[in-house]
Amino acid sequence: MSAAMSRPFLKMPFLKMNGLGNDFVVVEARSAPFAPTPEEVRAIADRVKGVGCDQLIAIEKGAGGADAKVRFWNADGEEVSACGNGTRCVGWLLMQSSGTDRAVIETKAGQLIATRAGERLVSVDMGKPGLGWQDIPLAREQDTRALDETLSTDTTLATAPGCVSMGNPHVVFFVDDVEAVPIATIGPMVEHHPLFPEQVNVGFAQVIDRGRIRLRVWERGAGLTKACGTGACAALVAAARRGLTDRSAVLVLDGGELLIEWRDDDHVHMTGPAAVDFAGELP
Repeated sequence: MSAAMSRPFLKMPFLKMNGLGNDFVVVEARSAPFAPTPEEVRAIADRVKGVGCDQLIAIEKGAGGADAKVRFWNADGEEVSACGNGTRCVGWLLMQSSGTDRAVIETKAGQLIATRAGERLVSVDMGKPGLGWQDIPLAREQDTRALDETLSTDTTLATAPGCVSMGNPHVVFFVDDVEAVPIATIGPMVEHHPLFPEQVNVGFAQVIDRGRIRLRVWERGAGLTKACGTGACAALVAAARRGLTDRSAVLVLDGGELLIEWRDDDHVHMTGPAAVDFAGELP
């Protein structure tokens, strides 16, 4: 890491955590300020010279009844509003430290509530999905249930994708065989398509049956990850809106399974594991 990083990050403790292989560097910033530059985030996330992660997370002091405020940065250095697997990991940490079964987490996407769902299992109320074209946001008006826009000419993408915001933008393609899709080629092209002014997370979903979806996600700023919590939520909502599944399903990701429920109150709940890999100090 660069010498410039030694000043602001001296003795900053962190935990390396993962949710289904989607991995994070989680920094304890409640007792000292933590304001990394994009260059510093990229250095921490670098898997050769840094700690290595898909996202960097800072836990700060909460306000307004929240147990903590949480900030997220993608590996490319951009700060983002939401991260489902990261929220689940932070929720587990907060509940472990307080000895309670509930944690209120403040994020840029709003307050999220995490609850204990079993041994190292955490359920997070991810709030209501954004379904309007301005919620995503899109550059122009579209029916987000099925876009009237050609995002890719690849023949594995035979049907129009849907869009959902889970505090961050998602586009979801429904495919016959997710393993046959050239995600490394299509993902970055769609991520930077002009229809998405804030770029977009790109999901590729194969509906196995009404209660099970195989999903792979190209995350904006991180690439193909083993799991994406908000992506799983978006895929379930997009599938249910088109009548392809029920409003509750198991999402099968490269790193494991998540239970996603789009409940009658319009809130999306995500349940899955959280794991601690190791502890350290920055830089």
